[in-house]
Amino acid sequence: MKAIAQAEYGSPDVLKLTEVERPLVQADTVLVRVYGASINAGDWHLMRGRPLLVRLMMGGLLKPKIQIIGFDIAGTVEAVGSNITRFQPGDEVFGDLSECGFGAFAEYAHATEAALALKPKNLTFAAAAAVPGAAMTALQALRDIGNVQPGQQVLINGASGGVGSYAVQLAKAFGAEVTAVCSREKMDRIRPLGADRVLDYAQVNLDQNKQTYDLIVDVAAYRSVYDYLPALKPQGIYVLVGGAIARLFQVMILGALISKMSDRTVKSLMVKPNSADLATLRELIEAGKIVPLIDRSYSLEEVPVAIRQLEQRQVVGKVAIHV
Repeated sequence: MKAIAQAEYGSPDVLKLTEVERPLVQADTVLVRVYGASINAGDWHLMRGRPLLVRLMMGGLLKPKIQIIGFDIAGTVEAVGSNITRFQPGDEVFGDLSECGFGAFAEYAHATEAALALKPKNLTFAAAAAVPGAAMTALQALRDIGNVQPGQQVLINGASGGVGSYAVQLAKAFGAEVTAVCSREKMDRIRPLGADRVLDYAQVNLDQNKQTYDLIVDVAAYRSVYDYLPALKPQGIYVLVGGAIARLFQVMILGALISKMSDRTVKSLMVKPNSADLATLRELIEAGKIVPLIDRSYSLEEVPVAIRQLEQRQVVGKVAIHV
C-alpha cells in the first residue's frame, strides 16, 4: 500500500510517499481502508521529535519508532479480527489511532475496536476524519474538566484552530454564552460558528476586562495562567489544552497550588480517546449542532505541504486529507 513515512526526525521534507506492507489483521484489531485523514499538531511533534519528551514517550530517541504518523481517520472496514464484535466489513467508520499505533497517512490502517465508531452519515470521509482528535479534545475539556453548564460564561482562547473551532460550537450546544478569542484576520471565519462575541487576541487585556467567566478553555496557552485568574469568577475553572510547553508544565506543577490559593480551579487536559465520545460527536453532527470547519483539503501525497502550513499557522480550523 502507499503511505507517507519517515525514517528520521526533521522538517516536512523527511516525509516521503512510499510503498509499505499492508497491516495484518490481528484477533483484536480492525483493518480500515482509509479514505480520509486530517492534520493535527501532534503530527508535527511526532515528525519533528520535539519536545524531547515525545521521543522518550514514543520509544524512538534517535530515530522515529513510529514511521507512519497521523491519527485521525475515516474509511470503511476491510476486515475484522476474530474477537471483534461491533464492526463488520463494509461499515463506514471514523476514529482516533493515537493509542493504537498511529498510521493514518496510508491507504490502510489497523485500529482497536475502542478507537472507532460509525461515521456520521451526513459527512464525507474527509470531513469525518477532521473530527476525532480535535473534537474529542474540545468535548472532554468542556464537559469532563470544565463541567460546562447552560447559561455559563465561557471563554475559548485559540478559537480559530481545530480544537478551538469545535470548542466554540460545543459550548454553544451545551447552552453557554461563548466569547471566542483569535487573531484579527481569522475573526470572520469564526463568527459563523455561533460565538456570542469574537475578540482579537491582540486587543484582549484580561486584567482590565470587566467581563468574568465561569470557564476558560485555553487552546493557545502562551500567556501565563496567572494572567487569566482575574478573568475567572470565584469557583471558575481554567483548562489548558494546548500551547507552549512552558505553560503546560506551569499548570501541571502549580495548578493544584494555584487552585487551593485562588478559589479557582486550574487544570490541564490529557485527552482519552474512546468510542463513546466518538458516538456522542456523531449524534451532535447528525443533529446539525456541530460541523467541521475545514480550511482546505489535500491528497495523501501532499501531507508534507499540509503539515508545513499547519506549522506556519496558516490554517483556520482543520486540514483534511483525501486518501
